[in-house]
Amino acid sequence: MEKDSFKVQKNIVFPVMKRWADILLSLIGLLMTSLIIIVFAILIKLETPGPAFFIQKRVGKNGKYFNLIKLRSMCVDAEKNGAQWAQKNDPRVTKVGSFMRKTRIDELPQFINVLRGNMSIVGPRPERPMFTAQFNEEIPGFINRLSVKPGLTGWAQINGGYEITPYEKLKLDLYYIDNQSFLMELKIMVKTVRIVLTGNGAR
Repeated sequence: MEKDSFKVQKNIVFPVMKRWADILLSLIGLLMTSLIIIVFAILIKLETPGPAFFIQKRVGKNGKYFNLIKLRSMCVDAEKNGAQWAQKNDPRVTKVGSFMRKTRIDELPQFINVLRGNMSIVGPRPERPMFTAQFNEEIPGFINRLSVKPGLTGWAQINGGYEITPYEKLKLDLYYIDNQSFLMELKIMVKTVRIVLTGNGAR
Protein backbone atom coordinates (compact mmCIF):
# COMPACT_ATOMS: atom_id res chain seq x y z
CA MET A 1 0.00 0.00 0.00
CA GLU A 2 2.81 2.39 0.91
CA LYS A 3 4.59 1.49 -2.33
CA ASP A 4 1.47 2.36 -4.35
CA SER A 5 1.11 5.65 -2.47
CA PHE A 6 4.74 6.52 -3.22
CA LYS A 7 4.20 5.70 -6.89
CA VAL A 8 1.15 7.99 -7.05
CA GLN A 9 3.10 10.81 -5.38
CA LYS A 10 5.96 10.32 -7.83
CA ASN A 11 3.58 10.42 -10.81
CA ILE A 12 2.19 13.74 -9.56
CA VAL A 13 5.33 15.45 -8.27
CA PHE A 14 7.88 14.30 -10.86
CA PRO A 15 6.27 15.92 -13.97
CA VAL A 16 5.78 19.24 -12.15
CA MET A 17 9.35 19.34 -10.83
CA LYS A 18 10.68 18.22 -14.21
CA ARG A 19 8.87 21.09 -15.97
CA TRP A 20 10.25 23.69 -13.55
CA ALA A 21 13.72 22.20 -14.00
CA ASP A 22 13.26 22.36 -17.78
CA ILE A 23 12.41 26.07 -17.66
CA LEU A 24 15.31 26.93 -15.38
CA LEU A 25 17.88 24.81 -17.23
CA SER A 26 16.80 25.96 -20.69
CA LEU A 27 17.08 29.61 -19.64
CA ILE A 28 20.54 28.97 -18.22
CA GLY A 29 21.43 26.95 -21.30
CA LEU A 30 20.43 29.72 -23.69
CA LEU A 31 22.38 32.32 -21.70
CA MET A 32 25.50 30.15 -21.60
CA THR A 33 25.41 28.96 -25.22
CA SER A 34 24.03 31.97 -27.11
CA LEU A 35 27.52 33.03 -28.22
CA ILE A 36 28.33 29.48 -29.37
CA ILE A 37 25.09 29.37 -31.36
CA ILE A 38 25.89 32.71 -33.02
CA VAL A 39 29.46 31.68 -33.89
CA PHE A 40 28.38 28.40 -35.47
CA ALA A 41 25.51 30.09 -37.31
CA ILE A 42 28.15 32.32 -38.94
CA LEU A 43 30.41 29.33 -39.72
CA ILE A 44 27.48 27.51 -41.36
CA LYS A 45 26.76 30.51 -43.57
CA LEU A 46 30.44 30.80 -44.52
CA GLU A 47 30.76 27.13 -45.46
CA THR A 48 27.61 26.53 -47.46
CA PRO A 49 24.77 28.59 -48.94
CA GLY A 50 21.39 28.50 -47.20
CA PRO A 51 19.95 29.26 -43.77
CA ALA A 52 21.96 28.74 -40.59
CA PHE A 53 18.97 27.32 -38.75
CA PHE A 54 16.92 24.30 -39.71
CA ILE A 55 13.26 23.98 -38.73
CA GLN A 56 11.47 20.66 -39.16
CA LYS A 57 8.16 19.16 -38.07
CA ARG A 58 8.54 16.49 -35.40
CA VAL A 59 6.16 14.33 -33.34
CA GLY A 60 5.84 15.24 -29.66
CA LYS A 61 4.03 13.87 -26.65
CA ASN A 62 0.78 12.07 -27.46
CA GLY A 63 1.43 12.52 -31.19
CA LYS A 64 1.22 16.32 -31.21
CA TYR A 65 3.30 17.95 -33.95
CA PHE A 66 5.71 20.81 -33.29
CA ASN A 67 8.48 22.66 -35.13
CA LEU A 68 11.94 21.61 -33.94
CA ILE A 69 14.80 24.09 -34.41
CA LYS A 70 18.45 23.13 -34.96
CA LEU A 71 21.62 24.58 -36.38
CA ARG A 72 21.82 23.23 -39.93
CA SER A 73 24.36 20.40 -40.13
CA MET A 74 23.60 19.15 -43.65
CA CYS A 75 23.78 20.64 -47.12
CA VAL A 76 20.61 22.43 -48.24
CA ASP A 77 19.65 19.75 -50.79
CA ALA A 78 20.16 16.88 -48.30
CA GLU A 79 16.76 15.39 -49.09
CA LYS A 80 16.63 15.88 -52.84
CA ASN A 81 16.25 12.08 -53.13
CA GLY A 82 13.64 11.86 -50.39
CA ALA A 83 13.62 11.71 -46.60
CA GLN A 84 16.35 9.61 -44.99
CA TRP A 85 17.01 8.67 -41.38
CA ALA A 86 20.18 10.24 -39.95
CA GLN A 87 23.12 7.85 -39.73
CA LYS A 88 26.74 7.73 -38.65
CA ASN A 89 29.16 9.23 -41.23
CA ASP A 90 26.22 10.61 -43.19
CA PRO A 91 27.63 11.97 -46.51
CA ARG A 92 25.06 14.78 -46.49
CA VAL A 93 26.67 16.33 -43.40
CA THR A 94 28.94 19.36 -43.89
CA LYS A 95 32.37 19.77 -42.25
CA VAL A 96 30.99 22.23 -39.72
CA GLY A 97 27.97 19.99 -39.33
CA SER A 98 30.14 16.98 -38.57
CA PHE A 99 31.81 18.79 -35.68
CA MET A 100 28.47 20.07 -34.40
CA ARG A 101 26.97 16.58 -34.45
CA LYS A 102 29.95 15.11 -32.67
CA THR A 103 29.64 17.68 -29.88
CA ARG A 104 25.83 18.02 -30.09
CA ILE A 105 26.18 21.78 -30.71
CA ASP A 106 23.58 21.58 -33.50
CA GLU A 107 20.99 20.71 -30.84
CA LEU A 108 21.54 23.84 -28.68
CA PRO A 109 18.75 25.98 -30.26
CA GLN A 110 16.29 23.38 -28.98
CA PHE A 111 16.48 25.08 -25.59
CA ILE A 112 13.83 27.29 -27.24
CA ASN A 113 11.63 24.22 -27.81
CA VAL A 114 12.08 23.29 -24.15
CA LEU A 115 11.04 26.78 -23.01
CA ARG A 116 7.95 26.58 -25.23
CA GLY A 117 7.00 23.28 -23.62
CA ASN A 118 7.30 21.21 -26.82
CA MET A 119 10.26 19.31 -25.39
CA SER A 120 12.02 18.48 -22.16
CA ILE A 121 15.74 18.58 -21.40
CA VAL A 122 15.72 14.78 -21.10
CA GLY A 123 13.53 12.39 -23.06
CA PRO A 124 13.36 10.30 -26.25
CA ARG A 125 14.52 12.17 -29.34
CA PRO A 126 11.53 13.33 -31.43
CA GLU A 127 11.12 11.67 -34.81
CA ARG A 128 9.60 13.02 -38.00
CA PRO A 129 5.95 12.05 -38.69
CA MET A 130 6.81 9.78 -41.63
CA PHE A 131 9.44 7.86 -39.68
CA THR A 132 7.23 7.58 -36.61
CA ALA A 133 4.51 5.98 -38.76
CA GLN A 134 7.02 3.72 -40.56
CA PHE A 135 8.81 2.52 -37.43
CA ASN A 136 5.53 1.94 -35.61
CA GLU A 137 4.44 -0.42 -38.40
CA GLU A 138 7.77 -2.23 -38.44
CA ILE A 139 8.45 -2.28 -34.69
CA PRO A 140 5.55 -3.11 -32.32
CA GLY A 141 5.41 -0.62 -29.45
CA PHE A 142 7.40 2.15 -31.13
CA ILE A 143 4.48 4.51 -30.57
CA ASN A 144 4.96 4.11 -26.79
CA ARG A 145 7.84 6.58 -27.05
CA LEU A 146 5.17 9.27 -27.36
CA SER A 147 3.93 8.76 -23.80
CA VAL A 148 6.41 11.39 -22.56
CA LYS A 149 7.78 14.65 -23.93
CA PRO A 150 10.68 14.27 -26.35
CA GLY A 151 14.03 15.47 -25.07
CA LEU A 152 17.04 17.55 -26.04
CA THR A 153 19.12 14.61 -24.86
CA GLY A 154 18.22 11.15 -23.67
CA TRP A 155 19.22 7.67 -22.60
CA ALA A 156 19.40 6.47 -26.20
CA GLN A 157 21.58 9.44 -27.23
CA ILE A 158 24.23 8.88 -24.57
CA ASN A 159 24.25 5.11 -25.11
CA GLY A 160 24.12 4.86 -28.87
CA GLY A 161 24.07 8.07 -30.84
CA TYR A 162 23.43 8.06 -34.58
CA GLU A 163 24.59 4.52 -35.34
CA ILE A 164 21.93 2.56 -33.45
CA THR A 165 18.91 1.03 -35.18
CA PRO A 166 15.32 2.19 -34.52
CA TYR A 167 14.73 -1.05 -32.57
CA GLU A 168 17.77 -0.45 -30.35
CA LYS A 169 16.66 3.15 -29.85
CA LEU A 170 13.20 1.95 -28.82
CA LYS A 171 14.60 -0.42 -26.19
CA LEU A 172 16.72 2.36 -24.68
CA ASP A 173 13.86 4.87 -24.77
CA LEU A 174 11.43 2.46 -23.11
CA TYR A 175 14.02 1.71 -20.43
CA TYR A 176 14.21 5.44 -19.71
CA ILE A 177 10.41 5.82 -19.64
CA ASP A 178 10.02 2.89 -17.23
CA ASN A 179 12.81 4.05 -14.93
CA GLN A 180 12.44 7.83 -14.85
CA SER A 181 13.88 9.45 -11.75
CA PHE A 182 15.70 12.63 -10.79
CA LEU A 183 18.89 10.61 -10.41
CA MET A 184 18.58 9.19 -13.91
CA GLU A 185 17.85 12.65 -15.35
CA LEU A 186 20.98 13.98 -13.65
CA LYS A 187 23.09 11.07 -14.93
CA ILE A 188 21.95 11.69 -18.50
CA MET A 189 22.62 15.43 -18.28
CA VAL A 190 26.09 14.98 -16.77
CA LYS A 191 27.11 12.51 -19.47
CA THR A 192 25.68 14.81 -22.16
CA VAL A 193 27.78 17.72 -20.87
CA ARG A 194 30.84 15.44 -20.93
CA ILE A 195 30.12 14.53 -24.56
CA VAL A 196 29.79 18.20 -25.53
CA LEU A 197 32.98 19.22 -23.71
CA THR A 198 35.16 16.33 -24.88
CA GLY A 199 33.74 15.89 -28.36
CA ASN A 200 33.88 12.10 -27.93
CA GLY A 201 30.25 11.60 -28.92
CA ALA A 202 27.97 8.89 -27.58
CA ARG A 203 29.45 5.45 -27.25
